[in-house]
Amino acid sequence: MNWYPIFLREILIFKRRVLRLGFVLSTMLTPLLYLLVFGVGLGRRVSIGGSSYLDYLMPGLVAVTSMINSYTWIANGMTVSRLFFRTFQIYIQAPVSAGAIMWGEVLAGMVRGLFASIILLGCGWVVGSRLALNGIFLTALLVNCFLSASMGVIVGLKSRSHDDAASFTNFFIMPMAFFSGTFFPVEEMPWVVQKFIFLLPLTHTNILLRYPEWSMSSLVSFAFLVFYGLATFWLGILLIRRYDE
Repeated sequence: MNWYPIFLREILIFKRRVLRLGFVLSTMLTPLLYLLVFGVGLGRRVSIGGSSYLDYLMPGLVAVTSMINSYTWIANGMTVSRLFFRTFQIYIQAPVSAGAIMWGEVLAGMVRGLFASIILLGCGWVVGSRLALNGIFLTALLVNCFLSASMGVIVGLKSRSHDDAASFTNFFIMPMAFFSGTFFPVEEMPWVVQKFIFLLPLTHTNILLRYPEWSMSSLVSFAFLVFYGLATFWLGILLIRRYDE
């Protein structure tokens, strides 16, 4: 339970920010705009695969929202705590294992991602979207939050400034959000590009959230997500163990 104090600290900070006027709206502004403009504005006029565009879009928006919120909270928080407040260095000096630090940070990021996803699902339900919230959907959502928060730890540890963290977001997180099947089928892309997109973790999250039933395709996607999650988590622990600043 050495991870719990670290997790509790992050949750208390998150709780204080949630109670501020406008924090939730600012956090959810981008996915809500996409939902209203594309989902509601075009959703009833465009169909994909025999269903409305709104039904196609919602799982992708949930995947992106969970990824961005889980990742951003940890990446930005660790960058600030390392470079400005120097609070992360206290964790390193304390008798706490690298694994405990990693678990505390990642679980806190997952809570943030799940919180944002629940809000978006509620908004989707209001505008008429109905998703199959079964065990596969929820498991894929949890693994996606786990993976994204682990990436946030890695970026937070390696960033030398806010510009470094922003560069990773601009050159990896945002392109992945747009080209991993969130807004349109990956099959619409050129064949060579499809092969690259298939390597992106968010692509497999979209597959599992959009078609939450076990098949060969979903098993492959789930294996990809678990592999990426465990690899980034292990790399985060390794970086914490070798941290020297």
